[in-house]
Amino acid sequence: MARRGRLQDSEDNIDKKRKLNKDGFQKFLQIFSYTRPYQGYFWIGTIFLVVSTLTTLSFPTLSGKIADVASGEKNWILKSVNEVALVFFGILLLQAIASFFRVYLFANVTERTMADLRSGLYNKIITLPISFFEKNRVGDLISRINTDISQLESMLSFGLAELFRQIAVLLIGVSILLFRYTELALVMLATFPLMIIAAILFGRFIRKLSKKAQEELAQANTIVEETFQAIQVVKVFTNEFLEQKRYRGKIDNLVKIALKTSVFRGFFVSFLIFALFGGIVLVLWYGANMISAGTLKTGELIEFILYTIFIGASVAGMGDLYAQLQKTLGASERILEILGEHSEVDSRSLENVPKLQGNIQIENLQFSYPTRSDVEVLKGVDLEIKQGEKVALVGHSGAGKSTIAQLIMKLYPTTQNGIWVDGKDINNWDTLAIRANMAFVPQELILFGGTIRENIAYGKPNATDAEIIAAAKKANAFDFIEKFPEKLDTVVGERGVKLSGGQRQRVAIARAILKDPSILILDEATSSLDAESEKLVQDALNELMEGRTTIIIAHRLATIRNADKIYVLHEGKIAEKGTHEELLLNADGIYSNLIRLQMEKNEVLIKE
Repeated sequence: MARRGRLQDSEDNIDKKRKLNKDGFQKFLQIFSYTRPYQGYFWIGTIFLVVSTLTTLSFPTLSGKIADVASGEKNWILKSVNEVALVFFGILLLQAIASFFRVYLFANVTERTMADLRSGLYNKIITLPISFFEKNRVGDLISRINTDISQLESMLSFGLAELFRQIAVLLIGVSILLFRYTELALVMLATFPLMIIAAILFGRFIRKLSKKAQEELAQANTIVEETFQAIQVVKVFTNEFLEQKRYRGKIDNLVKIALKTSVFRGFFVSFLIFALFGGIVLVLWYGANMISAGTLKTGELIEFILYTIFIGASVAGMGDLYAQLQKTLGASERILEILGEHSEVDSRSLENVPKLQGNIQIENLQFSYPTRSDVEVLKGVDLEIKQGEKVALVGHSGAGKSTIAQLIMKLYPTTQNGIWVDGKDINNWDTLAIRANMAFVPQELILFGGTIRENIAYGKPNATDAEIIAAAKKANAFDFIEKFPEKLDTVVGERGVKLSGGQRQRVAIARAILKDPSILILDEATSSLDAESEKLVQDALNELMEGRTTIIIAHRLATIRNADKIYVLHEGKIAEKGTHEELLLNADGIYSNLIRLQMEKNEVLIKE
């Protein structure tokens, strides 16, 4: 509930920032700066937009002149209906050409800009620290890349041009009418305040409904993301119906909001139609009296009415454009929030990264996770790992084993000097250099949805086939790979679901072997495997650990008997340390107790 409250507060704050103010426009202009590389397309497109708008504004005048010439008026430069019609078609052709190039050029600007922005946003997100992903849900981040940028795309490709057109029609049309038909213009303008006020109120109300709709859609997307990622859990617990119900609930809420929006949009459109055509009827009545009095020509009345329709349509469109602009400002705000985050790594090449020796020293290490700053996980840990040593971290769940590994990999920042790698404070090491020299094999590893070849090569993207095959052989993976019809080109499926647990582990080990790290971290790498798979994986791990500094996190203590040193953690502190034999000498120690508990558990399993 607390998290939901923070999310709601955040949404409310974003909503406030969507208002059309100076700060909001400045933020939108920061996004607009992404069009700078394509400003040539933009300005030429703007010229065609001006031409298209001006030709559109000439239609009422030409329509009025046709009526005047047809009724016998000869006081204009064009003397016949045919001449006026030819000019009319010429302007139509010019408008068609201008409209085509305007659309084409703006599409170039929009598509290229959005591609740069999507790429830039993804590049930024993927370089952000783990703490950022702990604070933001995956569904929300995907929504920012897709929905928010689509909103910007809509505004750049159509909204800005339409906004310019509506403002131009409004200002130029009203100026022409006031200059040429002052009396009629004042009658027409008397109906506009009601439409303008209604448009502003409508825009504000739609903004609130749009915010609710975006919230519901984001939550629905999050449900889809989470259920697809954990599809095995959903099926094992037979909760397909539950997830369907959850998703349908969000979609139904979205439909309710959409229908509510359509009701108010319908009232607004009906009001505008009544006000607009009511104004036209009023102008017709007043103009007809002027024609009867001889102070106005029939063609002039037609010209005036057409300008009135154009102006009324532009005012009516302002409500939607206002709401769209507000949504765009909100999208800009959310995108800039991410772009303003501090990246922990850059995306440079790894070719010149120095090779680490693999000496690790930890002194008085204290740590609390950023999201749980009130809970101290590590309370003054001291340990030393020399180059090429195999060191095991054991202890009950929550003792801090995985936390130490995460800090060595610089997944979280340490606020004090507590870790040294090759004699240098880890905070002074470049994050990319540290991780380029490390490989991590977790218990619940995730493979990418491509081929086995792609997953192994993830450890070294430029690896040759010979290197990939050699790594697969060392990982005891080559034999089962060769049994697949497509061999290395076998698609492993989403998260590797087409492979068994042991096969996934061996592919992951091959990936780590190919990377050739100086420091290797194994987190419960064999705990979920059967005996046969465990033997194959353990043999592969022995090959992988050869000559490397290795940190082994394990509950199954049989896998760490041969470790050079074992550290036993208890409540965030090192409680015991030594070799397997040394620790067993302390019969009342934590390690000895863990061994006894595990032996008892194994005996129970054998009896069963």
